[in-house]
Amino acid sequence: MRWASAVSDSASLSEAIQHASEQTLENLEGERADVVMAFVSPHHSASYLSVPELIRSQFGQVPFIGCSAGGVIGGGHEVERRPGVAITAAHLPGVKIKPFHLRQESMPTADAGPDEWETALGAPVAATPQLILLPDPFSIDAEALVAGLDFAYPGSIKVGGLASGGRQPGENALFMNERTWRSGATGLALSGNLRVETIVAQGCRPIGRPAVVTECEKNVIKRLGEATPLEVLRGLFEAADERDRGLIRRSLHVGVVMDPLSNSFAAGDFLIRNVIGADEDTGSLAIGERLREGQVIQFHVRDAATATEDLAAVLDRYGRARGRRRPAGALLFSCQGRGQHLFGTVDHDTEMFESMVASVPMAGFFCNGEIGPVGGSTFLHAYTSSFALFSPAAPEPAAGR
Repeated sequence: MRWASAVSDSASLSEAIQHASEQTLENLEGERADVVMAFVSPHHSASYLSVPELIRSQFGQVPFIGCSAGGVIGGGHEVERRPGVAITAAHLPGVKIKPFHLRQESMPTADAGPDEWETALGAPVAATPQLILLPDPFSIDAEALVAGLDFAYPGSIKVGGLASGGRQPGENALFMNERTWRSGATGLALSGNLRVETIVAQGCRPIGRPAVVTECEKNVIKRLGEATPLEVLRGLFEAADERDRGLIRRSLHVGVVMDPLSNSFAAGDFLIRNVIGADEDTGSLAIGERLREGQVIQFHVRDAATATEDLAAVLDRYGRARGRRRPAGALLFSCQGRGQHLFGTVDHDTEMFESMVASVPMAGFFCNGEIGPVGGSTFLHAYTSSFALFSPAAPEPAAGR
């Protein structure tokens, strides 16, 4: 298995694709490209229709997906606020590759069985395909898509990001093989000799202590233990230093533990959701996630420093669990609210990954929403960096055998 990636900030789309493709092919070191992905900034929107043809002129008739992107990631760099094309290609011996495109109107319903999803994707559940997803946020219900795929393919990893760069329906582009779509979702089903691991950095730091939800209704927390959530929050505020008080005022979130069997909680165990309302009379708190009694939650805050701390924690956790295994390549789906906008510097997440995990070929883009697993289920996130790391599931035969 071999991966390669490159990026170009040329103002000409044809030159950008040519330069990034040539660098990617050179980095494959003579191995054939079995799959190609490309992410293209909106500076090239007038030429989106020509992207598939330009890719095929460089790589030939290989499976190909991609999308429009508010910023692109490739070749060890994050290109934002200027023209950008990122390309990654992989040589994947022993891996079956199935590109697919879904429309909202033809997507299986919430109560559809796995057989309908198998037909829609063209990927059998028994093969346990690993799924890369690139939905358009304006034209398909990405949360329903992720929930349906979690039900139909329970043993599969689902990771990806929502196409970005467009501000209204029809402005984004999705690429698959020879087609450019303006709606739906495109993706890849990868099965065979492939291991996909994920790292989901949600950019928050916990404050206070975990608490058990003892009373709730849908997404409204009414009691945490013997107290109301606002009583707990007031206690946190009074005990906090000035920095955390400021963060509680302007960037408060709630982390929900998704694994009911967990007794200790660390970075990566919480699903981070926004606080969307509070009732001073009852002391209740509404968040962006349905809850059930008995779940554990913890308040979180977010800023550039906490996002850096969180990313360092989940990368360190992965590195310790990985041991000597080294991924062959990686994809990064990062929120448009991260990058220069949050950190004030370029290549923040890319450089941290390279320094703490490995310097491997990585590509991706800045998304309108990120897809990745937490606690055994897959979710649509915000303000997150979702990494997918690829390696062979079994040792590959030595060259010449």
